[in-house]
Amino acid sequence: MSSTNPLLLLSYLTILSLWIGSQLISIPYVVNLMLLVTAILYAACHGSLALREEQALARGEKPPKDESDTTSDDTKEEERPQYETMKQSDAAMFPIMGSASLFGLYCAFKFFDKDTVNLIISVYFCLVGCAALTATFSPVLASLGPKALGSTWVSKHVSIKHPLPESIGGASPWDIGVDCNVADILAFLASVAFSLMYFQTKHWTMNNVLGICFCLQGIERFSLGTYKIGAILLVGLFFYDIFWVFGTDVMVTVAKSLDGPIKILFPRSLVPHAESGRLEMSLLGLGDIVIPGFFLALLLRFDAHNANLPYFPTNIHASFPKPYFHSALIGYVIGLGVTLYVMIAFEAAQPALLYLVPACLGSSLLCALARGELKELFAYSEEEEEKEEGEGDEKKGKTSKKDD
Repeated sequence: MSSTNPLLLLSYLTILSLWIGSQLISIPYVVNLMLLVTAILYAACHGSLALREEQALARGEKPPKDESDTTSDDTKEEERPQYETMKQSDAAMFPIMGSASLFGLYCAFKFFDKDTVNLIISVYFCLVGCAALTATFSPVLASLGPKALGSTWVSKHVSIKHPLPESIGGASPWDIGVDCNVADILAFLASVAFSLMYFQTKHWTMNNVLGICFCLQGIERFSLGTYKIGAILLVGLFFYDIFWVFGTDVMVTVAKSLDGPIKILFPRSLVPHAESGRLEMSLLGLGDIVIPGFFLALLLRFDAHNANLPYFPTNIHASFPKPYFHSALIGYVIGLGVTLYVMIAFEAAQPALLYLVPACLGSSLLCALARGELKELFAYSEEEEEKEEGEGDEKKGKTSKKDD
C-alpha cells in the first residue's frame, strides 16, 4: 500500500498558500522568506529521489519486468538513460566561471543601455521559463485531471538532412522527435501564455512563480555526484559570495539592475511607497536556494542509500530515516536566520553563503561523526563508474583473445 509523506504535501501547500497569501495580507517578510524557502527545499529535495531510478538504469540495473511489457532486453539496453553529474574539476571552476558571468553582466549594465540588456535577458528567461513551468505543472495536470491527460500520447519524429560538416552539425540527418502526453501539451500552452504575460507586466508574483519553478526543477534534476564535490563547490562559492558582496558593489548592482526571475521577492508592505508608487521589496537570490539545495538533495539520497530504499519504483513519499537531510536542513534554516538577523541589525546586504555554507557542511559532518559514518559519507558516489566500465571492456578484450 502506497502512503503519502504529509510533510511533502504540507510543503507544496505552504508554497501555494504563501504565494496567494502574500498578495492579500501583509506577511512579515522574514516569516514569509523562511517558510517559503524551507518548503521549496523540502519539496525539491524529495523530488530529486527520482534521480536514483535514472542512476540505477544508467548503471545497467533493470527494473522488475512487467508481464505486459514486451520490449526486449536488448532494446532496453539501447534506451539506457544518460545523466549528468558535476565533476570535481567543474566544481573547482564554477566560482571562476560564475565570477566571469557576474562581472560580464555588471559591465553590460555599466556600459550599455540597461533596458536593452534587460530585454535580451527577459527573452531568454521567458524561453527557459516555459520549459520549467511545463515540467512543473504537467505532472500536476496528469495526476489531478482526467486519466486521458496522462495516458494519451502524441509522438512525432522527423529526419532533416543538413549540409554542415559533421564536426559542426553532427551526423546527418538530424533526428528530431517529440514524445509527449496531452498534459504536457496543455501545460506548455499555459506556460507560453504565462511567460508572455510576465514579459509584458514583470509583476513580482509572476517573477516568484518562475523563480520557484527554477528552484524546484534545478534541485530535482541535478546531481553533485559525491559529497566531496559538493563540499568543493560550496567552499568555492563561500569565498565567491564574500568577495563580490563585501569587496565590490558588483553583486548588489547586478541584483538590483537585473529585471528577471533570478531572485524571489518578498513585499515588506502591500502599501506602495508614497514617492515611487512601488512596493518595497526584500529579495533572496535563487543561488542561495539552489546551490545549498543541490547539497541537501545529495544528502537525502545518501539517506535513502543507507536505508536500502528500492530504486524501482521511485516513491518520493517513501518513509525512511533521514538524519543527514534533516540535520543539514535545520542547519540551513539556522544559517538563513543568522543571515537575516545580521542584515537587519547592520542594515546592509549580506552574502548569504557566508552563513549557509558552514551551516550545511558543519551540520552534515557533525551528523556523520555522531553516527560514525564519516568514511561512508565520503565514499558515497552517484557518478557513473567509467573506470570500472573501462576495466570491464579490457577484460572482455582479453577473453576474446584467449578464445581466438
